[in-house]
Amino acid sequence: MEPAQSGGLLNSLRQLLSTLLEIAQVRLELISTELELEKRRWFDALWLGALALVCLALGLVLLCGTLLLLFWEGYRLAATAGLTVLFLGGGALLLAQARRRLRQPGGMFNASVRELQRDRGVEKPTP
Repeated sequence: MEPAQSGGLLNSLRQLLSTLLEIAQVRLELISTELELEKRRWFDALWLGALALVCLALGLVLLCGTLLLLFWEGYRLAATAGLTVLFLGGGALLLAQARRRLRQPGGMFNASVRELQRDRGVEKPTP
């Protein structure tokens, strides 16, 4: 009768080990997904920041052109001023959007920490 009990115990240990490995695999996949999302968030913010800098630089060049054309006759001044406002406004909007994305409470590994707390039975209220 002893061999049947040890076979049952070994089988239970194998199942326990299999379950633990499956939980670890799920957690690692979740962490890798969170890393990918955080990487994309930073890339988006940097890309928008770079575009904002380009627009602000073009706006500055056009502002200088506007000042040079200030005493020129015709509608060239209005067109240059319009382009200046367009580029400066676009740059300011892109910069504000980049700031907003960086200030979003993404936080690395939030979902993993919540899942581990749930596994342990220690849940915190989600905001």
